[in-house]
Amino acid sequence: MLSLVATGFVADGRFDPSGIPEVFGQDRTWRVIGQTVLQAGCATVLSVLLGLPAAYVLYRLEFPGRALLRGFLTIPFVLPTVVVGVAFSALLGVGGPLEGLGLDRSFVGVVAALAFFNVTVVARTVGGFWARLDDRSVMAARVLGAGAIRAWCSVTLPALRPAIASAGALVFLFSSTSFGVVLILGGREFANVETEIYRLTVQFLDLRGAAVLSLAQFAIVGAALAVSARLRASGERAVELGAEPRREQRPGLRDLPVCLVFGATVLLLHALPIAALLARSLRTSDGAWTLEHYAALVDDASTLPIEGSVPAAIWLSLRIAAVAAALAMILGMIIALVLSRRPRSRVLQRGMHLFDGLVMLPLGVSAVTLGFGLLLTMHRPLGIGIDLRTSIVLIPIAQALVALPLVVRTLLPVLRGIDQRLRIAASSLGADPLTVLRTIDLPMLGRSAGLALGFAFAVSLGEFGATSFLVRPGEQTLPVVVAELIGHQAPGSYGAGLAGAVLLGALAAGVMLLADRLRTDQRGEF
Repeated sequence: MLSLVATGFVADGRFDPSGIPEVFGQDRTWRVIGQTVLQAGCATVLSVLLGLPAAYVLYRLEFPGRALLRGFLTIPFVLPTVVVGVAFSALLGVGGPLEGLGLDRSFVGVVAALAFFNVTVVARTVGGFWARLDDRSVMAARVLGAGAIRAWCSVTLPALRPAIASAGALVFLFSSTSFGVVLILGGREFANVETEIYRLTVQFLDLRGAAVLSLAQFAIVGAALAVSARLRASGERAVELGAEPRREQRPGLRDLPVCLVFGATVLLLHALPIAALLARSLRTSDGAWTLEHYAALVDDASTLPIEGSVPAAIWLSLRIAAVAAALAMILGMIIALVLSRRPRSRVLQRGMHLFDGLVMLPLGVSAVTLGFGLLLTMHRPLGIGIDLRTSIVLIPIAQALVALPLVVRTLLPVLRGIDQRLRIAASSLGADPLTVLRTIDLPMLGRSAGLALGFAFAVSLGEFGATSFLVRPGEQTLPVVVAELIGHQAPGSYGAGLAGAVLLGALAAGVMLLADRLRTDQRGEF
């Protein structure tokens, strides 16, 4: 990141800040920045409005199949951005069931696709908080004559405000750094900072202009990360002061409106685009049902406009994702163990907060920017006699960095929940720090480590932003292959891209469903 920033201030080996006024003096730069903020803001509002009913249904009501439904709602968050972009294109584009609405390549389509990912973030973050709120204040308000709506607005909503604000900050962060969705659905007209950096780098080789534009993204991301960290901390304090998780209630007639909103969200926002993608991958241009698009994926590679073959891309993606997940787990466990400690010194406490923010940086800084930065710095790094930019080894490194914050956020609540007295007792009985780690901390992680591993693998498998910078011809991952097929005009290319998107989505969803069965902590923090 530092090298990327320096590129915007250096020309011909000398300090030259003239690129900054040159880039920020262009009308398109401010149009792209405004478009980024507007897309992220609208997606945040929509995600919160739809995520609150989902949080209530999944965390306040008790009904058969709730755990399975929670698992399914996690899938949209980890689906590859390429798959979601292609799914909404299949739904809204030419030949799609909603083609008549004219929403293809539109602002509304981009915002809806961003909300597709982030309703889950709101539901999990707010739901885990909501499940631990004390109901006695609401009951007191009802006894004093307040109706259900007034009691919710005057008591519950203010109590939920830290969690809602924290979730909103995260949604804004994710939406402002979205790449694959905006690239596929927005095009040049609705470009954001992320896609503009990619366009300047790949199409125009304007590295300095891209680096300068990254400064705007750093400002947006830095503000969102700071707000998110502060609000998350206040949310954690509020949970600690609250009661134990309440006893869930059975759905009643008064819950019907909320359940209807939640059902409409799942069916229209989540299920409909995926169903449209699956249906169109099984049909020809004249409407006949067929498997020829899937057959094209395993046929002779010369029939598709890509270098290499799709089976080779799938195998490469699985291998790279496995390595990236292993790296993310090793680093994530170490970092989570460090961040779970609560030092008494204020200096150390501030240092921990700073370290926490640095760990979250790969999640906030766009994957495209991360890939761009790796390209700038990995020319014989640390004196190594190998140019890593020409090696495929950079891809699992980049993917591990992208997955690392999710691993930390999955393991950290479990480690922070361990009673410190257990560690003190073990130490007083003669256990050294490594023995305490082996006998207390690691066993407590248990199945949550499996969930974190599933998160890391699914995210790495579908990573597109940084990978699109780092892949080499003939050694492309499945998300990159799908994007190439969708954007190519060759006969059969679009159908094969749809089929490839279905396979990629099925792989990521299967991994996530398997991993979510290992969840033991439902506090909602990713």
